[in-house]
Amino acid sequence: MSKTIFQTSVYELGDQVDAFYDEGMFVLFGENVPDTLKDFCHFIDVNQVDGTIGKGNTLVIDGAEFKITAVGEIAQSNLETLGHLTVVFSGAAEAGLPGSICVEAKPMPKLKVGSKIAIKED
Repeated sequence: MSKTIFQTSVYELGDQVDAFYDEGMFVLFGENVPDTLKDFCHFIDVNQVDGTIGKGNTLVIDGAEFKITAVGEIAQSNLETLGHLTVVFSGAAEAGLPGSICVEAKPMPKLKVGSKIAIKED
């Protein structure tokens, strides 16, 4: 039985959130986002992670599931302290950025205000 270890929702979108859409990635951030990134972020509530984000966990976006294939070394601490996480839909076995996670290379959903995001431990 899977356990939800993190969940949040999107409450605001930066003006240019679609800039990374064609690259298959999106950026989440809590309220303390640096000005340089503000336009590119999906804003979320900062919540604790009840467990460890790891390969094989599942990212759930509005009900669609994506297997996590790689986790950067500071991805979890950034998510817990800043609400910051870069999600890359590449299926890569190694996270290219220390604050990112990679998920299966499936079409990326478009996040909107009210989108629900969760991470499940299997």
